[in-house]
Amino acid sequence: MRPRQFLRDWSLPIAMISGVVMYLLYVNIPLLDGTHQLAAEFIGVVQPLLIFSMLFVTFCKVRYTELKPCKWHLILLAFQLLTFAGIALFIAGFRGISPAVKVLLEAAMLCLLCPTATAAAVITAKLGGSAASLITYTMLINVSVAVVAPFLITLSHPVEGLSFLSSFLLIMGKVFPLLLFPLLCAELLRKFMPRLHSLFVTSGRNLPFYLWLVALSLAIAMTARAIAHSNLSWLVMAGIAVVSLACCLAQFAIGRAVAMRYGERITGGQALGQKNTVFAIWFAYTFLTPVTAIAGGFYSLWHNIVNTRQLYRHNHNK
Repeated sequence: MRPRQFLRDWSLPIAMISGVVMYLLYVNIPLLDGTHQLAAEFIGVVQPLLIFSMLFVTFCKVRYTELKPCKWHLILLAFQLLTFAGIALFIAGFRGISPAVKVLLEAAMLCLLCPTATAAAVITAKLGGSAASLITYTMLINVSVAVVAPFLITLSHPVEGLSFLSSFLLIMGKVFPLLLFPLLCAELLRKFMPRLHSLFVTSGRNLPFYLWLVALSLAIAMTARAIAHSNLSWLVMAGIAVVSLACCLAQFAIGRAVAMRYGERITGGQALGQKNTVFAIWFAYTFLTPVTAIAGGFYSLWHNIVNTRQLYRHNHNK
């Protein structure tokens, strides 16, 4: 196998392994012990910039007039919101459930509710799906989560000092700047600097994917950090890993099955299966039992393994 083909087929695992190796090397260098907080803050700034950049290049290839809801979007929205609501109401109605079971239920709730990853459009385009349709669903699910989640969270896991309005604004402030600003910048560039815009369209074919690999490596490094600093028992951690894996596989399968009827099998699978795990971890720390944040970390691992398999098959079939 040629080196170029190897890197193309296994780019996601290489990025994930690099993230873990970077973290392990970094934390085991005594000279850098005093820089850990600074490094975390640095990654917190760099990651949004990477996501903004790859979305900007992707949006340069998509016109806002192409962002139109369709029937399968509504079906997947209903699935995400109803499963989340069902688990939330179950937790609210049965206050006597054990803490361990509640953690596993909240982990499942988190994996089902979590919006589509902002980077999913990059992978979808790489697999031959519709980036415009994926972006449309991403916007719809983010608005829906911001509206529905605060109401149901107050029932299943009330947080002192957080009203519906404050929770709504927190969620909108977390997810929407990274969706709307790249789209706005891309449209302004299209209108006022068409030559530069066409350069991004013609020459930036693989740039979003390369940016995503860097962002993925940083995300996996932060996931390794979260797992390493967790005080959970191995049994509970294994339970969360299994729950997140089951949710991941189920959502990819359901998304593909639903959207296949409308000729968008690839897009539907990515829309429901690939999650914004950075949001999931933040949501768990803000609104749920903090230990459930580990579910977001495990989900990041699972959905990238699925994406690796899909990219490998797509490259070789092509």
